Amino acid sequence: MNKKIKAYIAAGGTGGHVLPGYHLAKHLTDQNYDVNLIIDKRGHRYMDQLSGIKFLILPSSPLAKKNFLKIFISLNLIFYSILRSLIFLLFNRPSLIFGMGGYASFPICVAASILKIKFFIYENNLVIGKANQYLLPLANKIFVANNEIEGIPKKYNNKVIEIGNIIKKEILYSSNKNSHSSNYQKMNILVLGGSQAAKIFAEKLPNIFQTCSSRGVTLKIFQHCLPSQNDKLKNFYEKNNIECEIFNFTYNLENYFSRVNFAITRSGSSMLAELTNAKIPFISVPLPSSADNHQLKNANFYQKKGLAFLIEEKDISSKLSDLIANVFKNKDILKKIINDQSQYSDKNVYKNINQILKKTFNEKN
Repeated sequence: MNKKIKAYIAAGGTGGHVLPGYHLAKHLTDQNYDVNLIIDKRGHRYMDQLSGIKFLILPSSPLAKKNFLKIFISLNLIFYSILRSLIFLLFNRPSLIFGMGGYASFPICVAASILKIKFFIYENNLVIGKANQYLLPLANKIFVANNEIEGIPKKYNNKVIEIGNIIKKEILYSSNKNSHSSNYQKMNILVLGGSQAAKIFAEKLPNIFQTCSSRGVTLKIFQHCLPSQNDKLKNFYEKNNIECEIFNFTYNLENYFSRVNFAITRSGSSMLAELTNAKIPFISVPLPSSADNHQLKNANFYQKKGLAFLIEEKDISSKLSDLIANVFKNKDILKKIINDQSQYSDKNVYKNINQILKKTFNEKN
């Protein structure tokens, strides 16, 4: 590719949308595209740790459903966001737009459709999100992480392309995945709260780890939490003689992957894919309030494939300590999961994207 193709990547405000958008932006930049990541104010909080990519902030709003006044206001905000996006695209017309999901991606994708700009949407969950669902009739192509996705009507099957999970290349291509996987004399547990669960996990899990320790499970905890919880967590673990490392949001989670042999996580699709590609057995705890219960569907998928365990949040207190104690005593359980994870890979995701884009722009070898 000689002349740079201009591409915009629009992502909603949660890490589940922004981080895949960022990974894609980095990849396309490496492929000599001129890329901008478009986010909203919520997504901006991630950019402190994400460097090397140009980004823009455009206003967005979810569709309210509670009462007529809120619906009216939100519809006006969405209309305003689409108008702003139209004006923006008229003056900064790209060749291609990717919608990564989340309501922040909706206005610019609608504007792209009006202006006849090609746009693709990407869905990494096992049930299509609301914003992407509304965009199905307009999108040129629908990229999905897995063909077992629910919620896409059959009439759009000709648009659907399975590409795999867009995750960090350092995880996909690492040659030192999970170096502690064969040593379970100590459970080195990584606790990942994500953008919506760090607080809850920091409140609920320490007492469960204390119970595990009292049952003879040797532990070291690597726990993601809110900055306001740092001291309380450290003091609790020190008081109960449990080794720990406490950390706050970091883009470089792979630095922990090589130091752990087990994980407890929410059930966002990207995080489950990263742990699976890194060959780290994990317990998936879906967020009960996730839209369309998509996190439970994600977790069920990995459990049924033998790649992970699943415990619902309501069952944490009654089931989690027993599960940890069981796998600590029966190492073959975890070894089987690692073997099954070894059969799974998203390594071809960027190759798949390249092939589709090459065909889209009729590039020659």
